[in-house]
Amino acid sequence: MKTIQKNDGFTLIELLIVVAIIGIIAAVAVPGLLRSRQSGNEASAIGSLRAIASAEASYAASCGGGGYATTLAALALAPSGGVAFISPDLATANVAPGKSGYLVNVAVGVGGVNVLAAASTCNNAATPSQTHYHATAVPIVVGTTGQRSFATNQASAIFQNRTGAIIASANPLVAAGNISMLQ
Repeated sequence: MKTIQKNDGFTLIELLIVVAIIGIIAAVAVPGLLRSRQSGNEASAIGSLRAIASAEASYAASCGGGGYATTLAALALAPSGGVAFISPDLATANVAPGKSGYLVNVAVGVGGVNVLAAASTCNNAATPSQTHYHATAVPIVVGTTGQRSFATNQASAIFQNRTGAIIASANPLVAAGNISMLQ
């Protein structure tokens, strides 16, 4: 008597078809996921600049004698018995790896003049407080970590550059060419 053997399972062709379908789905989904990540990084950069603008206003009112901090380190330095003006993750966002794919920095704005000497600020910052500041958020890799760059200054309006290039310090920041104000 003959016994019949059953060969259950998938054939090689069926497995190849499944792998091809998975590949097609991945090819369609990955660009959308990358765009979502860039959008999230850009939202984080805008949030970082808003946090800096708020911290600068607090610093000017309570610590800088009406002047603004010109470095992230000055904003990260807490006054005696107080708390820092910015969070620790933002304090080191000006060097790689940055914050959410962006390098965030604060510098002296165009036309800035000293208001208080460094030793006279409430947190003894290493830099004097100034009448102007310029904060920027630039993607680490344009097109990968973000598409647009952002900037703000003592007026607290946030501007964007659609090319991702750094927005130069100007007083006031103005919309021109690829640079426009966010709503």
